[in-house]
Amino acid sequence: MLTAQFMAMLDVIIVNVAMPTIGSELHASGAGLQLVVAGYSIAYAVLLITGARLGDLLGHRRVHLAGLALFTVASLACGLAQGTGELIAFRVVQGAGSALMIPQVLSLIQRTFVGEARARALGAYAAVIASGAAAGQVLGGMLVSADLFGTGWRPVFLVNVPVGLVLLAVGSRVLPRDAARAPERSRGLDLPGLVLLAAAVSLFTVPLVLGQEEDWPLWSWLSLAVSVICFALFCAYEYRLARRGGAPLIAPRVLRHPGIGVAIFRIAAVMAVNGGFLFAVTLHIQGGLGYTALHAGLTFTPTAVAFGLVGLTWRSWPDMWQRALIPVGFAIAAASVAGVGWVLRDGGNGGLRLYVAFAGVGVGLALSFSPTLTRALATVRPEDAADASGLLATVTQLGQLIGVAAFGTLFLNRLESLGAPGAYTSAEALLACMYALAATATLGAVSGLVRRRR
Repeated sequence: MLTAQFMAMLDVIIVNVAMPTIGSELHASGAGLQLVVAGYSIAYAVLLITGARLGDLLGHRRVHLAGLALFTVASLACGLAQGTGELIAFRVVQGAGSALMIPQVLSLIQRTFVGEARARALGAYAAVIASGAAAGQVLGGMLVSADLFGTGWRPVFLVNVPVGLVLLAVGSRVLPRDAARAPERSRGLDLPGLVLLAAAVSLFTVPLVLGQEEDWPLWSWLSLAVSVICFALFCAYEYRLARRGGAPLIAPRVLRHPGIGVAIFRIAAVMAVNGGFLFAVTLHIQGGLGYTALHAGLTFTPTAVAFGLVGLTWRSWPDMWQRALIPVGFAIAAASVAGVGWVLRDGGNGGLRLYVAFAGVGVGLALSFSPTLTRALATVRPEDAADASGLLATVTQLGQLIGVAAFGTLFLNRLESLGAPGAYTSAEALLACMYALAATATLGAVSGLVRRRR
């Protein structure tokens, strides 16, 4: 299950380092490349809660394997795509497959483990998310640079096919049969809620991605305004459905659970920083500095290693440190992303200081994310496991999506306004983006301090 989780998280990020090659071979625009990244996250984020609900209705084992099969087929289609439009469409299908298979991981952890065992399992889950996202940059660079059989960027998707086939064969034999039993068969899917949420997310994301390239036409502002209306309608509908005794997409009682509200804000903030950082820095070091895909991928190794190590070990650190981990993590992330922009500001490669800053980003994001997720879910009641799992997984993807859309647009807009492309102008655009990311991380640190004072 965690291997499938790793593969899905890998695919959120692995395409980043292949973007310049995809853009060159498919003649994709900057907005097209953002949609290749965002299309996956949109489908993944919007359908996650429905995927969790389907696991309750049809059985976690069955839905996980069905989602894995869809993900594997979509990965093959992405690898064979002949145009940007095809690739974006298949990425959406790939995200839908992830949305079916991934919620079952958390649901099975919540229903299978209790107490300290659950905390350990959630720690491993958080570490897989952390290492999968960061390792995507490294593996993507290796696959693109290898140019296997002259296929260029395509192996970043095709690599999922053999892994998916192996997981299907193994999963059909080792996943527990009782996972297919549905303890909550009476719960519906809340299709109206799903439509409203999908509309709100799409209407918000698409203008952020396309607005800059289209010079912010009237439709982009109208779309943003309508997205707010759709989100308000979604909240009102969910509340009324819960009062009538229905099964809303997001149950109000889960939102009222102690710590969930703060966790939602923190997870959204840390994933927005993560998504924006990886997207903008990749564009700079490959487009501005001219790094190869392999060099660009390996540049993120300190972030991947630090993220994974901290995600796996933070629970064993001294008890006196535990309460301060989250705000300190956000503070480290803020200082580190600002440091990345600062050491690259003159158009150079940053030298050793860049790798120190990259490691700091990994430490900060891991301390911000892993304890937040683990502590939020460790105390959730088993009967609320599916809703809480789907909600926080959705927030994780929405944060990533907003980070790519908002901060990616900021970087591209700043780069265009500076005129002639080059290492120095790209560095200036990156500096502005990194400062904005640092401000976002600072908000996360403040939320942690406020929480502690209460």
